[in-house]
Amino acid sequence: MSDAAIEVEGLGRTFKARGGDIVALRDVNLRVEPGEIVGLLGSNGAGKTTLTKILATLLLPSSGTARVFGHDVTKDAREVRRMSGVVLGGERGLYGKLTGRENLRFFGMLAGVGRRRLTERLDAALDRVGLTEVADRAVDTYSKGMRQRLHLAIGMINEPPVLLLDEPTVGLDPVEAERLRHDVAALRARGTSVLLTSHLLLDIERLADRVVILAEGAVVADVAVDEFAKLAGYTAVVTVRGTGRSPVLDTGRSSQIMVDDLSEAEGLWTLRLRVRDWSVDSFGHLGAVLGGVEILGVDVAPLRLEDVYGHVAAQLATGSGTDAVEVHP
Repeated sequence: MSDAAIEVEGLGRTFKARGGDIVALRDVNLRVEPGEIVGLLGSNGAGKTTLTKILATLLLPSSGTARVFGHDVTKDAREVRRMSGVVLGGERGLYGKLTGRENLRFFGMLAGVGRRRLTERLDAALDRVGLTEVADRAVDTYSKGMRQRLHLAIGMINEPPVLLLDEPTVGLDPVEAERLRHDVAALRARGTSVLLTSHLLLDIERLADRVVILAEGAVVADVAVDEFAKLAGYTAVVTVRGTGRSPVLDTGRSSQIMVDDLSEAEGLWTLRLRVRDWSVDSFGHLGAVLGGVEILGVDVAPLRLEDVYGHVAAQLATGSGTDAVEVHP
């Protein structure tokens, strides 16, 4: 058995279409270690869901291989399904007339959980996602957040060592989304490996150990989360508002400070700076720029992963991303 939880080598997937073949994945290489959470990012059509479905044995690859703990998704599909859970989420995929408990029991049986073990796990799985009190209500009465948490319980009912999550918090209110993130983080503590696809960068920021970016079906970046944050080239945005004489800018003074904008209107001015890194040099430059001016307020906004991904996506859109983004095959 392979040491890797997920191992993808040279994976490709092509769909037939009237206007010609559509290449969804091309030569994808990816490795997820046991107990690791990897965030999978990319714009719509980048190939994220296609990759997830291949790993879940819902689609066949056109080329290359994909294995879950050494089991090939094509040759050993039954064993792969036994060792993995998949949460595609959304409104579909549940039986609305059945209760949450009945849905969980049904899908647990499909996952191959024995009757005795299933009885033991039902209550624990429902409690883990906070659905114990509504377990015997029809799913038709559930909120979207409750349904999403039920999807997660279904994905975990066979206690798989690998979990595939596709947009798990989409459409959830902040409280529901944070609860689901807590549930996923708890899985890592138990050694579960997670491949997480999300457009919500807060999911990646809170959960992921590594970030993999897909663009046009290919991996263009595979980096640790802290290294991914460095791709934007700055660590915080400082916005200063003042009155009277505006600051005198000397952009050549420090490589740690980048001026975005200085605007003036009716005796008020607003200065927006990006700080590459917090250091004695950057603080000294800020002090020099703002010395002798009348400041009304200062706002410091730490870098968010949304900002980083926006920066990387813009580079990819202009064709410069593969040069600027460090790639680790």
